[in-house]
Amino acid sequence: MWGIGYCHATDRTTQLLMMRILGQGRICELLDDSEESLAIDTFFRRANWQNNIDQQVSLLDEKSRNTCQAYCDGVNAGLAARKIYVLKLMGYRPDPWTIADCILLMRMTAYLTLAQSQTEVERFFVEMVQAGVDSIRLAELFPVDAETLDRQLISDVELGERIVPGEIKWNMALPRMMASNNWAVAGNNTASGAAIMANDPHLEINRLPNVWYEQSVRWTGTDSQAAGYIMGMGMPGLPGVLVGRNKHVAWGATYTFMDTVDSWIEECRDGSCRRGDGWEAFQQRKETIKRKKNADVDLVYYESSHGVLDGDPRVEGKYLSTRWSAAEAGARTLVASLKLPVTTNAEEAMHRLGAIESAWNWVIADDSGNIAYQMSGLMPIRNKNWSGFSPAPGWDAAYDWKGFVDISDLPRCLNPANGYIATANQDLNHLGVAKPINMPMGNYRARRIEHLLASRNDHDFESMRDIQLDVYSGQARLFLDVLMPLLDTDEQHAAEKNILRHWNLEYDLESQGAALFECFYSALRQQVFGKSGLGEEVVKHLSDQTGLFIDFYRNFDRVMLNELSAWHTDQTRDESFVAAFEAAVQNYDGKAWKEKNAVTFVNQLFQGKLPAFLGFDSKAIALPGGRATPQQGQIYVSNGRVTSFAPSVRMVTDMAEENIHTCVAGGPSDNRFSKWYASGIQDWVNGDYNVLKPG
Repeated sequence: MWGIGYCHATDRTTQLLMMRILGQGRICELLDDSEESLAIDTFFRRANWQNNIDQQVSLLDEKSRNTCQAYCDGVNAGLAARKIYVLKLMGYRPDPWTIADCILLMRMTAYLTLAQSQTEVERFFVEMVQAGVDSIRLAELFPVDAETLDRQLISDVELGERIVPGEIKWNMALPRMMASNNWAVAGNNTASGAAIMANDPHLEINRLPNVWYEQSVRWTGTDSQAAGYIMGMGMPGLPGVLVGRNKHVAWGATYTFMDTVDSWIEECRDGSCRRGDGWEAFQQRKETIKRKKNADVDLVYYESSHGVLDGDPRVEGKYLSTRWSAAEAGARTLVASLKLPVTTNAEEAMHRLGAIESAWNWVIADDSGNIAYQMSGLMPIRNKNWSGFSPAPGWDAAYDWKGFVDISDLPRCLNPANGYIATANQDLNHLGVAKPINMPMGNYRARRIEHLLASRNDHDFESMRDIQLDVYSGQARLFLDVLMPLLDTDEQHAAEKNILRHWNLEYDLESQGAALFECFYSALRQQVFGKSGLGEEVVKHLSDQTGLFIDFYRNFDRVMLNELSAWHTDQTRDESFVAAFEAAVQNYDGKAWKEKNAVTFVNQLFQGKLPAFLGFDSKAIALPGGRATPQQGQIYVSNGRVTSFAPSVRMVTDMAEENIHTCVAGGPSDNRFSKWYASGIQDWVNGDYNVLKPG
């Protein structure tokens, strides 16, 4: 652990320290005192992920605490050894790294862009209710009951933070009535006769350094512990290996879209909130954001058992309080993860991975041929009449959380009869007693992966690699099955029709079909949800500046494909499809997918602001794949910044061998002047894997 910490600190100094500065909400104080930085600091201060960390540290058993401290000691030794680095040149002198910092980064990693997506879609739902979208349409998009939805209560909420800014006007013409893959294959389906595990987490890839740090560690035996090794992908600031393997067991992760975030409507006055027939004062948390160039900013947050209030309770009204179940977690996750190096079989791994407090889909393979799946995360025990998606009345104690669901009731399985397990952020509720997921991603990728896994019984590294590089879109098949028959009635736009008619449904870089289909798909979204639904400005904002269409596209697809949907008002479904095709023809310029779907990998700290000749950023890199292909290749803008969903790393390990085939989108160093700064990018682009062996 000391060695891992030392390497994290010397190879990824900037990444390590930047994450801590972000989590502490201290950018204005320590780095860049701008209004943009102030907004980021305010977000992290509101989240309060430093809350109760010392208590969590105190809950660690002695061995776990000593192991974590060894990691921290290694980090501090590495920081001391690194005499020159960018943040030091900017005047930053870091405090020593502590176990508390590890827990802070664990919380950040589990929430940002992951659990955060559930927060955003639930907030967007409230905005749609308040904009007058009728309940029937809402029920088509979201897990709510049109007949029992209390619209008036939700309409009374005064929102502070919004997904759609106030300057973008909702279309009030409405009637007033609203990413990652992993799989495991059992030995009877592999060429080696041993189980295989594959994982390719889809995260933001267009930054340097890559979020992952590839590492391999071996230790010698002692009187109390046998010799062994662990290897795979770590993350600077966190001890151990997050996804990878030891001698006996391999594990990989995807995000599970468990609903771990809930909101309550609080009726407030005079700094208190209603509780039953009485009133209860909020706890006040005061924060000061220190600024290098401007006056310090004092903030006050109002908190209760329902989380942080989005509003000022001294002003009479109804506001939302929001709570994330893992916001105060840490000790149990650290203890569980630190036992992974000495885990010996799939069932043991299920128990340990299931104890992790953030929400993940874990697939497991062991050297006895077993495969398993285990969901982790703190799923709240809620009122039986409440899914947690829409806000509940905060004054009614019946809607308070009653603890968390037991690990054994979460979705899980061991040695399924078909001989494989695959997850791709889809709905996996059928594998558990509890039903933790109410807003999954679409199942296009999962279905394609399962189809390819079932197509043969001699899988090996090459077949696993081919699946990870697969760019076939089942989503495009569904839409073209509706569109193409509608285009056979005339001879207009023959060239564009032929492109789609002869397209193999693959998002390869030379594909014109992928580029044209994306023009059509974007235009169809505007036809259905913009022109006759939410308003074109709203849909454009959601498409260009948020991840809602990125994360939850299957919900919108379901509406667009449904001939009887209530969203088809001014036009029938078929008329919308034809109109979208006409618009796509006008917008399509004949270019291939590689010219439409390219992104520059930019330095994490400078964010593309430095001249290209300095070499901190890559040249534009074309991404194969789309939103619904096993190899995703999504590029979009979030809060004004270009970001992406693509395989940040690819891993395949056959338990008959002691290695992992890996392919990382970047190099191990964050030093622009190191030859290892961007050393892995070309192999990643080419789909060429390296072999990681025990230390």
